[in-house]
Amino acid sequence: MRLLRAILPGAMMLAVASCGYNTIQTYDEQVNAAGSQIKVQLQRRADLIPNLVETVKGYARHEEGIFVEVANARARLAGAVQSGDLRQMADANAALTAPLGRLLAIAENYPLLKANENFRTLQDQLEGTENRIAVARQDYNEAVNRYNAYIRRFPQVLTAKVIGKTARTYFEVTTPGADTVPRVNFTK
Repeated sequence: MRLLRAILPGAMMLAVASCGYNTIQTYDEQVNAAGSQIKVQLQRRADLIPNLVETVKGYARHEEGIFVEVANARARLAGAVQSGDLRQMADANAALTAPLGRLLAIAENYPLLKANENFRTLQDQLEGTENRIAVARQDYNEAVNRYNAYIRRFPQVLTAKVIGKTARTYFEVTTPGADTVPRVNFTK
């Protein structure tokens, strides 16, 4: 009888702690899959940029500095995608946005370039990729939210602790100045 009293609480705790194991694994895999989609879209962006740069280069040969900036930022993004580190990917993606914007602004000065079918197609693909990145980031953050909320509930919190699952981090863009409102001044 004493043995039963000693074993019963342990067995009950094990039964309660095992609740939600499969769901935790499912949600964890959904976070992994959503993170992979971010990597795929960032890699697609990095792959499109050299073609866009080469097209602009043909028209704007004297704008060499921007081409170097874009190439360096693209290499950083490609390296971050290969590392799989979400923070690095977010930072590298943000670092690529500024020089890429300047490259597209240069293109505005060349009407023949803007009319070039290859350039327009590449620009459209890049815009579509930017939208895909935003959707992939949103899907990832939703999957992280679902996973984190689930492993914090009882009795899943016990299961998560037993199997070593912890909260996942959100994909956050850390663009410098993104948290400040731009000032518009027409008095100059």
